[in-house]
Amino acid sequence: MSLEKEKTSSGEIVDTKVLRRLYTFVKPYQLQFYFLIFLTVALAALAPTRPYFIQVAIDDYVTIGDTNGLYQIILVLVGLMLLQALVQWAHTFYSGWIGQVIIRDIRTMLYRHLLRLKLKFFDNTPIGRLVTRNVSDIETLADVFSQGLAAMIGDLLQLVTILGVMFYIDWKLTLVSLCTLPLMVISTYIFKEKIKVTFNDVRNAVSNLNSFLQEHITGMNIVQIFNREKREYEKFQEINKEHRAAHIRSVLYYSIYFPVAEIIQAIGIGLVVWYGAVGVLGMELQIGVLISFIMYLQLFFRPIRMIADRFNTLQMGVVSSSRIFKLLNSTEHISDEGAYTTEVMKGHIKLEKVWFAYVDDEYVLKDINLEVMPGQTLALVGATGAGKSSIINLLSRFYEINDGKITIDGIDIRDYRLDNLRRHVGVVLQDVFLFSNTIYYNITLGNPDISKEQVMQAAEMVGARKFIERLPGGLDYNVMERGGTLSVGQRQLISFVRAMVYDPEIIILDEATSSVDTETEELIQESIEKMMAGRTSIVIAHRLSTIKKASKIIVLNKGEIVETGTHEELLDLGGHYTLLHQMQLKTMAI
Repeated sequence: MSLEKEKTSSGEIVDTKVLRRLYTFVKPYQLQFYFLIFLTVALAALAPTRPYFIQVAIDDYVTIGDTNGLYQIILVLVGLMLLQALVQWAHTFYSGWIGQVIIRDIRTMLYRHLLRLKLKFFDNTPIGRLVTRNVSDIETLADVFSQGLAAMIGDLLQLVTILGVMFYIDWKLTLVSLCTLPLMVISTYIFKEKIKVTFNDVRNAVSNLNSFLQEHITGMNIVQIFNREKREYEKFQEINKEHRAAHIRSVLYYSIYFPVAEIIQAIGIGLVVWYGAVGVLGMELQIGVLISFIMYLQLFFRPIRMIADRFNTLQMGVVSSSRIFKLLNSTEHISDEGAYTTEVMKGHIKLEKVWFAYVDDEYVLKDINLEVMPGQTLALVGATGAGKSSIINLLSRFYEINDGKITIDGIDIRDYRLDNLRRHVGVVLQDVFLFSNTIYYNITLGNPDISKEQVMQAAEMVGARKFIERLPGGLDYNVMERGGTLSVGQRQLISFVRAMVYDPEIIILDEATSSVDTETEELIQESIEKMMAGRTSIVIAHRLSTIKKASKIIVLNKGEIVETGTHEELLDLGGHYTLLHQMQLKTMAI
């Protein structure tokens, strides 16, 4: 089991195209978004008010002993602080709210998009990576709105407002205060560049970790059967070490940057105290101005320290957005432009000069021509990889043909509306997948139009009713993940019921009884014949004994039809079918 590691680049600057596309998701909530911008501006305007009123309180009231005036200014100051707290609460709430509703919309859109993708896409894409896209990457977008974009705008406005007030009060002291600003800017830029790389490494490590875990937990039986526990554990440790190392690098940069920023700020405050104290002693500066400037400086440097972190939050949100939009831009979806629908199908299937390849020009089906008349049973036989399953995958449009034409009742299957086509074609696969839910849900897949009575009627037809009734709760019995509490045969019977409950006109059985023991197969074989009566049926047979009564048998070899006929006709030919038949007889004899 190999796992290709994902490599992405965060880019040199924030991609404005991605931000513009993100904004399209904001449009339905423009009122709340503009209110958030208003709150951001209000916070920036309120930021310098506290130091200013403290300065006024000291210079205009404390120094002259005006108690009444001091009480009034304190009341004003308390009121402004309460107002600032209220605005801050509203800003935090609405930024978080907007972030959550947007990621809800994007996650819904992404999952709907995944539902429409071709199976070929899932063949080539690790499931863990798709989980990362739909969960972790989208979750990162919430931070773009709650801690990234709006917060950065607020920080920048706060810087401009505070700087303007400082210059208005005392431009000389302001210039002294800003002596350490170049050092802060340089250290912030270096931190931003370093943390940007580590954040991207962390995201890649998370994606690789998710992919590895999903693949190996799903295939745990293979790992244990072949005694690969130690080796897979070592591989997991390697990936986990990369994840840990990426996180530690980010922690290291934070542990260096913030102490450095504190030292730079302390130096700036020290210069202000020194210069201001000289001014106060020389009666050139009021003590309230000096105290307010110390507070202004603390307020001024805080957004600068945070802006690097905000930028990288925005940067990672843009990186995650790029990945998500790349997935949304995927054109590997199943075209559903067909508008033809029908209430009843006759079941006349025809393949004309069909060519198909899963990868480029490596054709697994070559110039296939076959016809199944309504009510007939067609059996497909051949060695593994001959192309049997590919034919039925094409009939249900799980994959698209490269060339040729497939029609049902004379209509090209691409002209059918996809849901209508699959409504009339019942498929029973060899590998049965059951969800962690009740038997009733696994049969109906949540379709409210199918009653329990209909389910039990279908179960009666395929011989599954008795075993379902014996289970605790019957149809309400929870089969757990992948149907782990049921036997292979029971899972297969449920798949029969799942196909038959829709009463399809065309039935496809992909080696549906190969996982069932001989005794169970004998019990359901008669029911299968009843189920196929009056329906067009295509059967991929593992056991040739099950297809003796087929109207027509097609033998495939390396993607080509090599023999066609009934069971007796093919035995008389003495070709591929005869060889397969003799091999099975020898196996049974052993």
